[in-house]
Amino acid sequence: MINSTKSKKTIGITGASGALGIELTKLFRQKGYKVIGFTHSKTNHEINLESPNKWIKWKPGKESSLKKQLEKIDILILNHGIYDLSRENSNYEKSIEINALSKFKLLNLFEDIALTNDSVTKKEVWINTSEAEILPALNPSYEISKSLIGQLVSFKKNLQDKNTKKKLIIKKIILGPFKSELNPIGIMSPKFVSKKIYHLANSKKYLIIISPNPLTYLLFPLKEFLNFLYCKIIYKYK
Repeated sequence: MINSTKSKKTIGITGASGALGIELTKLFRQKGYKVIGFTHSKTNHEINLESPNKWIKWKPGKESSLKKQLEKIDILILNHGIYDLSRENSNYEKSIEINALSKFKLLNLFEDIALTNDSVTKKEVWINTSEAEILPALNPSYEISKSLIGQLVSFKKNLQDKNTKKKLIIKKIILGPFKSELNPIGIMSPKFVSKKIYHLANSKKYLIIISPNPLTYLLFPLKEFLNFLYCKIIYKYK
C-alpha cells in the first residue's frame, strides 16, 4: 500500500516503456518515489525527471537474472504484455510466454525475495491482467494468455499460507480498453488509468477494477469469490 511517509518506497514497473508504464512512471516520480523501469525494448532510454530513475533491460525467459534488482523493490507492478492478432501457432506460444508465464515467474521470484525480507514493511506485487480474462477481446491468443495469468494469480492469492501473507501483498488489476500502441481505439486514456490505479491501490482490496463496462464490476468479484470457495475446499480436504 502506498503511503505518504518520508521514506518513499521503490517502485518497479515492467513494460515501463509502454503507454501505461510511461504514465505510471510519471505519476510515481511526481509523488517522489524512486522508479526502476524494466523493458525489453531495444530503444535507448534516457533518464529525466519523468522517466524511471534507472532502466533495466530484460527479456521473458530470463526472469531469474533480475533477482538482485528485484531485491531493491518494495512494490513491483507487472505491466508488460503483447497484443498480436496473427493466427500463427507461434503467436499463441509467445502470448502465453509474455502475458502469462513471465509474469508468473516474476511473481514467484518476488515472493521468494519477500519471504527472506527482514523489514516490517510488506512487499507488494500488482499484476495487470485484463477484463479479457473472462470477457471477449476479439483476439484468442490474448484471451487465452490473460485467462491463464488471471487464474494463476487467483490461485496464488487464495492458497497463500499465513507466513507468506505476512510478507507479501498481492493485488490484481483488471483493466478495460485503454488507448495505446497495442490498442489505438481504446476508450480510456493511460493517464486516467494510471491515476485510478494509484488511488485504488491505497485500499485494502485485492481487486483493482478500472473499466467502462459495468459487467466487469459484477463478473470479476463473483469469479474471485467462487475461486476463493474452491480454494477453501482444497485446504479442507487436501
